[in-house]
Amino acid sequence: MPDEVNAVELRRLLDGPEPPLLVDVRTDEERALARIEPSLHIGLQEFLARASEIPKEADVVVYCHSGMRSGQVVRWMRGNGWERARNLDGGIDAWSVEVDPAVPRY
Repeated sequence: MPDEVNAVELRRLLDGPEPPLLVDVRTDEERALARIEPSLHIGLQEFLARASEIPKEADVVVYCHSGMRSGQVVRWMRGNGWERARNLDGGIDAWSVEVDPAVPRY
């Protein structure tokens, strides 16, 4: 399984019969500006303490603003047993541009 998914593919997956669990690792302030729903919010600063909330067998897509922070999280997750974790390439910014312009860009 590749470790990244683009915004258009994520839309297809979310509309499918078994959508992935979305995990937002941005700050509370960023989440207040824009979000993809439904998603589980676990800020990067608290991720290690709360990672056990994410089932290891689940299809997971992690996102942040541009894909950098979430990419780091996915690398950590894959090294620690989450084999089906993927990063949203380009983050929520790509989602806003390519899929849902109603989601504000910041």
